[in-house]
Amino acid sequence: MTKILVADDHPLFRAALKGALGFLDSVEILEASNMAEVQSAVSDNPDTDLVLLDLNMPGANGFSGLAFMRGQLPEIPVVVVSGSEDGSTINKCMDLGASGFIPKSAPLETLSDAIDQVLAGEEWLPEGVDLAAESFSDEEARLAKAISSLTPQQFRVMSMLTQGLLNKQIAYDLEVSEATIKAHVTAILRKLGVNSRTQAVIVCQRLDLADFDTP
Repeated sequence: MTKILVADDHPLFRAALKGALGFLDSVEILEASNMAEVQSAVSDNPDTDLVLLDLNMPGANGFSGLAFMRGQLPEIPVVVVSGSEDGSTINKCMDLGASGFIPKSAPLETLSDAIDQVLAGEEWLPEGVDLAAESFSDEEARLAKAISSLTPQQFRVMSMLTQGLLNKQIAYDLEVSEATIKAHVTAILRKLGVNSRTQAVIVCQRLDLADFDTP
C-alpha cells in the first residue's frame, strides 16, 4: 500500500490533493495542517512514501519546512505544492532537495500525473519553468544545508530565536531548563558558522526561513 502525507493548512486544498490521489489502487492518506503535525506524522509513519508539502503553514514559512524535512528525513521524497509559482521559488525548492514542484493552480489531472511520476522515482516540474531564475548562491546553499542539519529540537529553538524570544522564555515554552536552551543555541551557532544569535537570525532572513510560527 502506498502511504502519502498531505500537508496543507487549508482543508479544501487537502481534499483536492486527496482527490488527485484517486488514480492509486491502494493508498493510505495521512493529513497534517501544521508543521508539528507533519513531524508527528512522519515520526509515527517512517514508511511514508511521499510528502506533499505546502511551503507556508503554521510552524513553517518560506523554505523552513522543506529544509527541515530534507535534513531530518532525506529518505522520504517531498513534493512542494505551492501558490508561489515563480522560477526563483521553484529553483530554490529543487536546490533544497525537493523531488518536484506542483503549482496549486494546476488542474486535477496534472496533479495526478505529477504525483505518479514522482512515485516512479522521477522529478516533476511544471512546463515553462525559468531554470535561469535566481536561486541560492553558494554561500546561501551552504547555510541552507546547515539549517537542514539541525535536530528537531534545535529547529524549534531556532524558530523561537527568530521571534526574538529570550533563552528563559524558550525554556519555559519548551518545558526544559535554561541551561538546555543555552546548549542548543551554542550548537545552532556552531552549525551555522556564526558567532551570535543576531547573526543566526540574519541567516534565516537571508534564506526566507525567518518569521515562522512555533508549533
